[in-house]
Amino acid sequence: MIVASVPTNDESAAVKLQASGIGMRFENTRTGQAIDALRDIDLTVRAGEFLTIVGPSGCGKTTLLRILAGLIPPTGGVVRLDGAAIHGPNPSVGFVFQSDNLMPWRTIRDNVGFGPELRGEAARSWRPRVEALLDLVGLSGFADYYPHQLSGGMRQRVNIARALAIEPEVLLMDEPFGALDAQTREIMQDELLRIWRATGNTVVFITHQIDEAIFLADRVLILAARPGRVQEILDIDIPRPRSLDVKRTPDFGKLVDHVWRGIERQVRASIRDEQRAPAN
Repeated sequence: MIVASVPTNDESAAVKLQASGIGMRFENTRTGQAIDALRDIDLTVRAGEFLTIVGPSGCGKTTLLRILAGLIPPTGGVVRLDGAAIHGPNPSVGFVFQSDNLMPWRTIRDNVGFGPELRGEAARSWRPRVEALLDLVGLSGFADYYPHQLSGGMRQRVNIARALAIEPEVLLMDEPFGALDAQTREIMQDELLRIWRATGNTVVFITHQIDEAIFLADRVLILAARPGRVQEILDIDIPRPRSLDVKRTPDFGKLVDHVWRGIERQVRASIRDEQRAPAN
């Protein structure tokens, strides 16, 4: 069931998701070398909050998100949901990947209902919820279509609806609009905020686009270059609800400049390192 809620960045709100001392080391068994992808990550996400994560390429953003989801175990530290440690995939956590990964042989309705179906729910139980979600994401008229008949933006709305169909309390999103054209991406940002206001989910969202991170977020977490560490957590005090027009205001521009200055040197260093890397 979809329950309308007013998201909050109130510091008194309950802690929903917490990461303490997260570290991740990848070892190459062939060479014996190890790479620290993440080091000493401490992070608290409040109930109903929209947190975005930015940082230079290779800083461990996706690795961190997968750890938060319980998809991979960290080599150090612990993640807690509502105070309980996460030791694997959790039905209270939904995950939206960059690629929609929709099943081409299933209709849009059946794609959205795949999660509840996989959990053994009877169709009579999940179908009303799926219909409500398709209405929420503006696709109620496309329930019997197939993925190849939809645009990229529409498929990503299906992807979001599919993640919501398992009724998660936390929604983790890994660069979900990265493959969209610039215009569609702008509209999808606006659509995502509308969906978020309607569901009241706690959201953690990864992006490479600084303006996207600021427009969506209550707070922006800036990760430092590898090994990924928390460089800064920036409060975004732009009033809600927000429209895309806010991106053209001086205050918004100042926030973009602040975040860019925080990662510019690391991005340039990362590019230089890639240029020096030997060819295989």
